[in-house]
Amino acid sequence: MRTGLDAREAQRIILEAVQTLPPEVCAAALARDRVLAEAVVSARRLPPWAVSAMDGYALHGCDLEASGSTLRVTQEVAAGAPPGAPLQPGETARIFTGAPVPPDAAAVVRQEDTERRDDGVVVTVGVKAGENIRDAGEDIEVGDRALVEGTPLGPAALGVLASVGRSTVSVVQRPRVALLSSGDELIEPDGDPGVGRIVSSNSYSLAAQTQAAGAEPIYAGIAADTPEALETMLRASLDHHVIVSSAGVSVGDRDYVRPVLDRLGCELIFWGVKIKPGYPLVFGRFGDTGPLVFGLPGNPVSAMVTFEQFVRPALLKMAGERALFRPRVRARLGERLTKGAGRLHLVRVVLERSGAEIVATSTGNQSSGVLRSMARAQGLLIFPAEATELAAGDTAEVQVLDPRVLATEDSGL
Repeated sequence: MRTGLDAREAQRIILEAVQTLPPEVCAAALARDRVLAEAVVSARRLPPWAVSAMDGYALHGCDLEASGSTLRVTQEVAAGAPPGAPLQPGETARIFTGAPVPPDAAAVVRQEDTERRDDGVVVTVGVKAGENIRDAGEDIEVGDRALVEGTPLGPAALGVLASVGRSTVSVVQRPRVALLSSGDELIEPDGDPGVGRIVSSNSYSLAAQTQAAGAEPIYAGIAADTPEALETMLRASLDHHVIVSSAGVSVGDRDYVRPVLDRLGCELIFWGVKIKPGYPLVFGRFGDTGPLVFGLPGNPVSAMVTFEQFVRPALLKMAGERALFRPRVRARLGERLTKGAGRLHLVRVVLERSGAEIVATSTGNQSSGVLRSMARAQGLLIFPAEATELAAGDTAEVQVLDPRVLATEDSGL
């Protein structure tokens, strides 16, 4: 087992061990944010025929330059109706948005560019051929790959699925993640917080992070501080894709996670990543087909930060995603930061816009036990391992945890 890896090397090792999960069939209506496991080939043409893009009047090709002349309205075509009879020169059809254009119609003039007179209509502008007509197959032709394999299914992609008549679709499975904590001091939120007892907040934070990564959290519970209790809980979780435990991974007398995993046959690949918060991280796997295992630190911020850097990318890759890491921005520091050399620090920061710049300011106390500072954090500022000082006004890379920080009050239109 390797020890004391840098963060990038640890991420590389983890992602090399991750395989994308097999596909499953899902109702398209429930497939938002899932990843396509198939190419969707259309059996339909969209639109199936030439349709009007406007409410107005369909014109024969001979009448495109008939500005100022009166044309006879011979028919009306509504959306959902047949295309009507062929147009003759001097005739026009009242037509509505989405309605099929009559045969021999060369363009549609907008309603607001006409004047209705008795049984006729005066066109007040010149119209070009094809204007305000959506051609048959303009969007999708029969045989087109409407969506490619690996596409994340957002609102527009789900609309495409519906348009081509797909009510079910093959998507990559969601990872099933067993979450467990260990420690005699831990209780559930409704437990008795007597002397020496604390609530197992990691169970809630890590479950929320798991869901946010598109995976399914399954809470296994709190294991007592004995090897036997921990082994029982781990054995019960071996049918999941991933096991995430928190606490018990360091080198204390009652840190049993590593020896118990070893006894169960888990291949322990590395322990310890040179970051702060979150050094005592263990990663392993049960063979080629068993679950991946992440033993996270017990301190709440350390658990969340290590999940963010190492578990989240693995879950995204399992689920078929290709973009595995948070967006990053360059931010100007609003204050001086210092640390010792040797470990990369991930500093919890709040972000705000200042003109064209983004300014990053520490959330305050960076202790790994101060969960409220993590709740305030909109980003994690990357303080390089060998650097010892970042001056106020310097720029640094920040991983953006909350995309809302990049939203603005101005649409830019």
